[in-house]
Amino acid sequence: MTTPVPRVDLLVRQLDMAWALFEYFQKDLDDRACLWEPSPDCWTVRQDAEGNWVADWQVPEPDPVPSTSIAWLTWHIGFWWTTTLTHCFGTGATPRESIHWPGTTEATIEWLNSLKDSWRTELLQLNDADLDSKDRTAGLPWGEDVELVHVASWLNFELTKNVAEIGLTQRAYQTSTRSADS
Repeated sequence: MTTPVPRVDLLVRQLDMAWALFEYFQKDLDDRACLWEPSPDCWTVRQDAEGNWVADWQVPEPDPVPSTSIAWLTWHIGFWWTTTLTHCFGTGATPRESIHWPGTTEATIEWLNSLKDSWRTELLQLNDADLDSKDRTAGLPWGEDVELVHVASWLNFELTKNVAEIGLTQRAYQTSTRSADS
């Protein structure tokens, strides 16, 4: 394998660091923790009539934005990766409504691992010209007229932000269950 260009190497290292933090939190995740709602106005995932797990969503977002469940946060990671991967490296944008939470923590971790591996593989194939290009991001709802390097950097940042939120929500869940057990 050839050595990635320095900017690709930086993007992959950022991805790997954020993913390592997610792996740290994964060990304590289960379905109950993922679906726990930290507040009455919480955004989460809910089964629809067909049995699909659909994420709460509102356009425009309310102000303030509601708190979120871990299930919603993991769906959100999957949503951004699926949309970016299919748009920038696949057949085009995937509608948000067609991206569902897998339904269990185990299936969600497998889904996100697969997306992470796909994202990492695509990053490693890029060169400086690819990173500086706007061709792959043309038409991307949040990346129109933006170089791919900036979309990739933003996606790594979005992963990091969501993983940090998962950690905070997980701590709140663990505190609430300890309090309830006392």
